[in-house]
Amino acid sequence: MNERSKIFVAGHNGLVGSAMVRRLRSSGYGNLVLRSHAELDLADADAVKFFFATENPEYVILAAAKVGGIFANDTFPADFILQNLLIQTNVIDQAYRHGVKGLLFLGSSCIYPRDCPQPIQEEYFLSGPLEKTNIAYAVAKIAGVEMCHAYNRQYGTRYLCVMPTNLYGPGDNFDPLTSHVLPAMVRKFHEAKMARVAPVLWGTGTPRRELLHVDDLADACWYLLGPGAQSIKEVFRADQPPLINIGTGDDLTIGELANLVAEVTGYDGNIEWDRSKPDGTPRKLLDISRIRSLGWTPRISLREGVHSLYEWFRQNTLVQQ
Repeated sequence: MNERSKIFVAGHNGLVGSAMVRRLRSSGYGNLVLRSHAELDLADADAVKFFFATENPEYVILAAAKVGGIFANDTFPADFILQNLLIQTNVIDQAYRHGVKGLLFLGSSCIYPRDCPQPIQEEYFLSGPLEKTNIAYAVAKIAGVEMCHAYNRQYGTRYLCVMPTNLYGPGDNFDPLTSHVLPAMVRKFHEAKMARVAPVLWGTGTPRRELLHVDDLADACWYLLGPGAQSIKEVFRADQPPLINIGTGDDLTIGELANLVAEVTGYDGNIEWDRSKPDGTPRKLLDISRIRSLGWTPRISLREGVHSLYEWFRQNTLVQQ
């Protein structure tokens, strides 16, 4: 992929897709094909077929997905599995049928078994039971990985699957019912500070989480498709799915994360934990040896990232309320 390549970024208005657009444009990649959900429903097979036939992109970054936190995944499992299966199936198949040179599929670390060894290596894929609170979403993403692997084996394509850890950053979702852990905390602690009440957080605070700024993820994806593309040949083997983990290699407890968010937001009161709510997976720390060996490392520290996330929240989300 180079600066002249015609690149379709599916889901360009989302957290990951918008970060990809920022990264590509900052590196001189100007031939981007972008469609909002209103312009192109990726769950509509006929619409996706017509799009590929008329636009003929050379590369596809599949960042479109239905995503959410524990509550959303556990409450609307049918929506999560159906929408993600439809999106993936339509885009991956039409990419093949219209001769796309390369496709990058954005997965999730929830594809790995709930209790697999830590840190999680790519080889642990499909080695044990999944976390029940987001199993529908995980199964959909697993299907996407297997679809890319199957097309690579049968048709000789070079579709790559990247598995990011927990993401956060500009454009995040701060809805208390559907957001992921860090943006949910940012909102809860800000509102607790303003109302002078204790924030109530889910679970026990003991699970450990690894967090990656979405701009670091976008940088990794750009690197794998561009400067580092020649280094990933070993990933395309018939006997294993084309997986690459992307993370920081470090994690912390939810309780420690809460203390950091409290400090950044200026909240200095007590924290309450609702132990009747689920904790989710005990630990999800990715082994990032593979991508480090290819020459990429993350740059944004968690403290720096939380500061920037809170600033974005105050300048964007609060203004709209």
